[in-house]
Amino acid sequence: QVQLVESGGGSVQAGGSLRLSCAATGSIYTPNSMSWFRQAPGQQRDLVARMYGGAVQYADSVKGRFTISRDRAGKTVYLQMNTLEPEDTADYFCHMIIRGVDFWGRGTQVTVSS
Repeated sequence: QVQLVESGGGSVQAGGSLRLSCAATGSIYTPNSMSWFRQAPGQQRDLVARMYGGAVQYADSVKGRFTISRDRAGKTVYLQMNTLEPEDTADYFCHMIIRGVDFWGRGTQVTVSS
């Protein structure tokens, strides 16, 4: 049973940093795609950053502040978030595609206070 286990959320003041982690457990296969989404209260879930086929994609709102990366084994994805803003407050969800199947983490909360 594949599970995505997230960690690293929390509360921080504006201008601060957080690093999110998401590990894929229960799979012997390397994900084809690794992404982070976020969902603020009352809002839709939006893509924050994605790694796919050697390419990296970021939402315009986080370019230059957030960095997505993965470990050498290719089963853990990170999101380094710098210069955080109150607008970054949301639940952050890890998403991976493994052999054509979508997997989601349960989400980790990020709160940025002004």
